Amino acid sequence: MKEAGASPADSRRNSPGPVPRGFNLPAWLVWATALVFIFAGLGSSGILDNNEGLYAEIPREMLASHDWRMWVIPHLNGLPYMEKPPLLYWLTAISFGAFGLSEWAARAVPALSALTCVGLLMWFGRRIGHALAGRFAALVFISGIGVAAMARVLMFDMLLTALLVAALMHAFLFLREAETEPSLRRSSLRWSWALLALALLAKGLVALVLASLVVGGHLLATKRRPLAFLRACGAFLEPVSVLLFIAIAAPWHIAASLVEPVFPWFYFVNEHVLRFLGRREPHDYYAGPWWYYLPRIAIFLFPWSFLVLGMVGGRARVEAVSEPENGQVASGGAAHVGLAKAQIVVSPADRESGLFIGLAWLLPLLFFSVSSAKANYYLVAVMPFLAFHLALALEKRSWLVGRAGLWPGLLIAVVAIVLGLVLANRPDTISQTVVAGMGARSFLLWALGGAALLSAAAAMAAARWARPGLLAYLAPAFWTGGALWLVLMAMQPTISTRELVQALRQDMPGRTVYLYRNFEQQSSLPFYLRHPVPVIDPHSNDLFWGNRLRSNDLLISVDQFSQRVAQGGRVAVVVTERQRGDFGPLAAQWRLHEAKRIGDLRIYVNE
Repeated sequence: MKEAGASPADSRRNSPGPVPRGFNLPAWLVWATALVFIFAGLGSSGILDNNEGLYAEIPREMLASHDWRMWVIPHLNGLPYMEKPPLLYWLTAISFGAFGLSEWAARAVPALSALTCVGLLMWFGRRIGHALAGRFAALVFISGIGVAAMARVLMFDMLLTALLVAALMHAFLFLREAETEPSLRRSSLRWSWALLALALLAKGLVALVLASLVVGGHLLATKRRPLAFLRACGAFLEPVSVLLFIAIAAPWHIAASLVEPVFPWFYFVNEHVLRFLGRREPHDYYAGPWWYYLPRIAIFLFPWSFLVLGMVGGRARVEAVSEPENGQVASGGAAHVGLAKAQIVVSPADRESGLFIGLAWLLPLLFFSVSSAKANYYLVAVMPFLAFHLALALEKRSWLVGRAGLWPGLLIAVVAIVLGLVLANRPDTISQTVVAGMGARSFLLWALGGAALLSAAAAMAAARWARPGLLAYLAPAFWTGGALWLVLMAMQPTISTRELVQALRQDMPGRTVYLYRNFEQQSSLPFYLRHPVPVIDPHSNDLFWGNRLRSNDLLISVDQFSQRVAQGGRVAVVVTERQRGDFGPLAAQWRLHEAKRIGDLRIYVNE
């Protein structure tokens, strides 16, 4: 049945792509896989120190403040924190208000954002006539190890990805649906602008830059004449759509500028322009070469990134033939789609879709590669369209049916075996952490051995049977994800302060808790204590500007702490293993002694 308002050309474009006999990927399997990778044990691990601790504490303080100004200018550890826009904080605060201050409530927004990306990929695949490719892209996206990890951590990037991907998909539908009803085109355009405004509130101007790069790049590639390009750009600037964007994005920026006069310079110049140029103050981010992200892509989409090897031997032969009607293969077209070297139909609509999808991940990747500020988690915004591009390439190669599906799994097995051999000969490089009841070295050898066996078995299954075909590679994906989850749980004492706070409450109640120097390394502590924590001799990038803007008694010097100790009162000071040498003489001066060690943290108390 045709969609309402769809033209005959739309019906032809929306016809299914070539599918090898026996290969199938039901939607329920995609959703089931997504639910497992996203929600299984979502709240089992403590809030992680560093980024997740920061972003969980800010919405907690919003709720606790009962002050509307803290919903405009977020606060971290009691001090202004203007580095990021507030949408993630607002949504997380709503989650806390509805479900309480828990780990899974903190991670609900990125988890639901990842699930939204799964739905978007499947929906977009249907709209452009490649439903199976859309389902496979969704499966690859959510079961890729890096993406699955980011879906389970409270950070901005998954929310940004869901909103930006949705905005770009609607923008493409606006471009493609020239012959549909004008009301449908306007709807796509306005949805695109509204979603882009929300993406702007999710992580700042980078959303607008990335969307402009993708849409502008597509128009430059498809509108060869300058006048046609300018006319297409003008169509995007439809007044109602632009006003809708402004109505959503502008109010918070205006309110923040009124509440905090330094906001415009800090947010637009320091956080965006100077960060991109590598001159932001303070310098709290990583740099890297232009190829920084290339090896990380393979990790983010593991094990599916290895399917590229199979495509080398499964190149499809493309013929210019007539478009199929009603999903049937035209005469002389893909008559043998079950073979690795299939003849397939590439229509103008497919070429346009493939171009847009390719630009939608290549241009953002280029932008991130050129930027002086680099971080692994930036790659999340690239992954949905990269997964879709991979799925389209596999579709052209008949999903690697036959021997082409063998090589990816064999390569994974070889890599796992080599890593195992290296690890077996270098036990001194492994920590003494106990994972799943065994030493870290033994666990890693066991995990690598299992990955090798499962990958080899998946390779044989993919090569021998069209069903399940490439779906057999879900086995090493689940295995690797489970192994990483076990490692995460074993590392809890060193990556979260949840156990430390339990010890403070049970064994040292009634004491005023202080941090020594490094706030970020114990950033989950205020969240679990339910109040800001004073920091002695602070070396904190995230509290740097808040401390400058507000006089406070939270970031204190060594002399100020000495005065507090002299005035009496029971204190507990949390110190990292790295700072223990510097803190030792001070502890003796203040007559503090070590009371407990948890992971890499030590607690010093007075009598």
